[in-house]
Amino acid sequence: MLPVVALVGRPNVGKSTLFNAITRTRDALVADVPGLTRDRKYGYARIGPRPCVVVDTGGLVEATQGVERLMAEQTLKAVEEADRVLLIVDARQGCVPADLHVADVLRRSGKSVMVVANKAESLDPEIAGADFHQLGFGPPAAISASHKEGIEDLLQAALAGLAVAPDQPGEVAAGEGEIRVAVVGRPNVGKSTLINRLLGEERLVAFDQPGTTRDAVFVPFERDGQRYTLIDTAGVRRRARVSDAIEKFSIVKALQAIEEANVVIGVLDAQDTVAEQDASLRGLINEQGRALVIAVNKWDGIDPSQRDSIRDGLDLRLDFLAWAPVHFISARHGTGVGELMTSVRSAYRAAMKELPTKDLTRALEQAIVMHQPPLVRGRRIKLRYAHQGGRNPPVVVIHGNQTQHVPDAYRRYLENHFRQTFRLKGTPMRIEFRTDDNPYSDRRNELTPRQQRKRVRLIKNRRAGTGKR
Repeated sequence: MLPVVALVGRPNVGKSTLFNAITRTRDALVADVPGLTRDRKYGYARIGPRPCVVVDTGGLVEATQGVERLMAEQTLKAVEEADRVLLIVDARQGCVPADLHVADVLRRSGKSVMVVANKAESLDPEIAGADFHQLGFGPPAAISASHKEGIEDLLQAALAGLAVAPDQPGEVAAGEGEIRVAVVGRPNVGKSTLINRLLGEERLVAFDQPGTTRDAVFVPFERDGQRYTLIDTAGVRRRARVSDAIEKFSIVKALQAIEEANVVIGVLDAQDTVAEQDASLRGLINEQGRALVIAVNKWDGIDPSQRDSIRDGLDLRLDFLAWAPVHFISARHGTGVGELMTSVRSAYRAAMKELPTKDLTRALEQAIVMHQPPLVRGRRIKLRYAHQGGRNPPVVVIHGNQTQHVPDAYRRYLENHFRQTFRLKGTPMRIEFRTDDNPYSDRRNELTPRQQRKRVRLIKNRRAGTGKR
């Protein structure tokens, strides 16, 4: 196992900045706003002599209620699973009562703790750490996360004495066969609650307040022998309603998560009508070519007499996503969650399915027999053969003549035919048309002017029926 290093401290001391510096990523959302990080975020160290897992945590405060209490619980879980804890403090502000509170919590945990005096650029290391000896964890390490000063020495000291296998990799990529699942939707529809239900633990901060999740959080887990990475995302609202800079960055992170995912679970609130933003967000998922499973959450709170009208509203507003399976669930109670993940696996297999050329061409021929392409200027569009051009989403490339004139209606007909033939439920698909080159198109350019004139006379005479050459 890789050693685990947790970054802990009061709000706004630079924990997320240090996390990004250690992992050489921009995974953690960073801004000069206290309390920005709320969930545990994991990453792999990519500098230093040995690898480790780094955990970013929310700011630890004395509050015992509301979202701050849930944040504190997440931080304490990170401390519990860590091999070493880095207590991050602000070298420019000195030791404040909030630092003493965090130190007291960590002292009672019994973990090995190092004090890290951040924001120490242009300061003498001895002076930067002098005020923090009173915390009782030994000499502080002076660093600057934003300037990446002292990071490598910090990691060497943090990993000292921790056993690591010599052949352990420095970073772990998504494994073969792992399904990356992004959970997206409007604020407060139950995305974090759904992930917690799947994991069987309170892994993410779930609170009855819009905007609780601010960053994209990657959580690996395994179910029925299949490995997943669940990606919790911030709620996405209409652009006109988004004025806060933090929310804008959170939405960017959510859109990036959609791009990185194999399958997207689009969560709707059954107690709200299907809004224009819901349709727009799912349209974006369709444009990105991601497999999609729709989860209508909080279904347990809907009166049975209203359920048919809600289903009709979904069919009307999301008719362009008729290929996406819909599940009516309760993330809080777990109703329908198992069937939801079954559809996620099926959608992933459909998105990654291999379509042999002979089978695609045969399906194309069957489609043409049932419904021929239209005429263009008196000439029939000819579609000759098809082959696969990509996966996730499946791309079918069709070759023929005059394919640039294929109407959208016939394109949709072929898409539905291929979807039914190959059982591509849960994934969008793309059809590309290519016009084959005429092998005789350049023959005239190869003839001399005299040969070209003779060829023209021959064609005219044959049409006139004289037979003269």
